Amino acid sequence: MQQKKDAPLRSDAQRNRERILEVALAELTRSADTPLSVIAKKAGVGQGTFYRNFPHREALVLEVYRYEMQQVADSAAQLLESREPDRALREWMDRLARFAMAKAGLADAIRQATSAPGSPAKPGHTPVSSAAELLLRANEEAGTIRPGVSADDFFLAIAGLWQIDPRGDWEPRATRLLDLVMDGLRAGAPGR
Repeated sequence: MQQKKDAPLRSDAQRNRERILEVALAELTRSADTPLSVIAKKAGVGQGTFYRNFPHREALVLEVYRYEMQQVADSAAQLLESREPDRALREWMDRLARFAMAKAGLADAIRQATSAPGSPAKPGHTPVSSAAELLLRANEEAGTIRPGVSADDFFLAIAGLWQIDPRGDWEPRATRLLDLVMDGLRAGAPGR
């Protein structure tokens, strides 16, 4: 019996898929040319399971990118449920930095997957932009950041993240940059 395209995956199938994506992120970040058989083996799934989920390299690469971006986006609401808005925003910025570094490592694989004629387009950034808006509005309502900061303003302010070499000791530099951005967002906040 064939599964409908939009039908939810069984829990074991979902776990297999997520394990493949996690291993693929690590392996493709290390080398864009990692053989798919290596990813399947390290994920602990057979070739059939692997290819049922990802029939070709491009599908895997783009799904890794989309999946990681969605994880970052989804974490915004989760952080707001358990933290003060300014703490949620700052922690989310750290998650965004980790995504940026992984994305930089995946850049070669993404370029390969989207550069051939007829290749699929790279997924858009809408989920991450929406998550930034959610966090910025929560902080604005709480009076913890200056009013009127848009997601576009925010992404321009953190654009330095994409200048940091992900192969080096990027975390201290990213932390310092994001602390500076957070200090700038707090300047002029009504609650300060």
